[in-house]
Amino acid sequence: MRIDVVTIFPEYLAPLELSLIGKARADGLLDVRVHDLRTHTHDRHRTVDDTPYGGGAGMVMRPEPWGEALDAILAESTLAVPDAADADVGPVLVVPSPGGEPFTQATAYQLARAEHLIFACGRYEGIDERVYDEYRGRLGPGRVRVLSLGDYVLNGGEVAVLAMVEAIARLRPGVIGNEASLAEESHTDGLLEYPVYTKPPSWRGHDVPPVLRSGDHGGIAAWREEQRRIRTAARRPDLLAPSAVLRGGPDAPALPLRPAIPGDAGELFTLMRAGWVVEAQANNDLTIPPLVETLAQVQTSLAPGASWRTWVVRDPVSHRLVGSVRGRLVAWREDPADAPATWEVGRLVVAPDLVGRGIGRALLAHCLADADPAASRAWLITGARSVRNQRLYRKAGFRVLPGEARYPGTVEMLARLPRG
Repeated sequence: MRIDVVTIFPEYLAPLELSLIGKARADGLLDVRVHDLRTHTHDRHRTVDDTPYGGGAGMVMRPEPWGEALDAILAESTLAVPDAADADVGPVLVVPSPGGEPFTQATAYQLARAEHLIFACGRYEGIDERVYDEYRGRLGPGRVRVLSLGDYVLNGGEVAVLAMVEAIARLRPGVIGNEASLAEESHTDGLLEYPVYTKPPSWRGHDVPPVLRSGDHGGIAAWREEQRRIRTAARRPDLLAPSAVLRGGPDAPALPLRPAIPGDAGELFTLMRAGWVVEAQANNDLTIPPLVETLAQVQTSLAPGASWRTWVVRDPVSHRLVGSVRGRLVAWREDPADAPATWEVGRLVVAPDLVGRGIGRALLAHCLADADPAASRAWLITGARSVRNQRLYRKAGFRVLPGEARYPGTVEMLARLPRG
């Protein structure tokens, strides 16, 4: 790959001689050339800017030096194919600018396929717009890319070019020694990377998670995948699909929401005990199902093919299971025996220290939104004295059914699902 960088501060690009990029240059994998824009000026002051038409603060970079500099580079290129339809064929002009499209890992992969990149480092208020117009026509569709490193403004494009060149060049074959490491990096598949650890196993009271020392490769892979989702939900929830992030109240962090797996059974069993004690006390009944259910029964409910669909969330800081809800399609009263259309909601629970932060409300909303498509109504049973729970359900559209409930000390509640 050939990379040309045009700038008024060539010394700024000296870091491209260092580390893996510098080694790739020495090995002939990268041909990086830095050009001083001022060599294409023709006055004693080597002027590259002037006042903007229309007035306004700041200066604008003149088109003439840029035209000469870019023409000289293109004249040397063996890849200039103006009429090629494939954006990978000819040179690509990249202009860092806060007004550009976001530079992402996906963008880096796109540009890594090119054989010739030309970076134009703007300064002041930017480059005369006619330069963009000229080279869009010269290079063809998709070969002038205006890219933003982030939602902030730098003094010039050099810092952005350093970042972009490193992000792009490391994706070229041979630049990274172990190319398999690229597969698990942050942003490669939309998620952030999992936490990493090395020796010693304990440092200043902080221990390496036991699963990483267990030798259980399946368990390690599952832990890492879950940690990626936890970290992404905590730091970059915008990267996750809305259905994969649980958003509670203003005091609650964004929590990664996922279907429960059999490995969650032990923690879920403990969470049920902790979360349902208050309800048992309120209803003076320590025999309610969440308190007497066995671990084996919880495991059965999470097994593949089980009728229940269970969702769980973890706290992104403590990594503990802090909430859960489940639902299943059942036949209820008016439902024909061969066509059940009721979505039963159950086991809505939130860790006691996080109650009141909107997590339960968000879990319930997700359970209803993701109900079986055949369901037209949702149904649940709650304690007759569980005032707080009934208030939550009423806000979600549930109403207490008249008449005697099927279990003493409980009430049944029903809500119409939007699809019904």
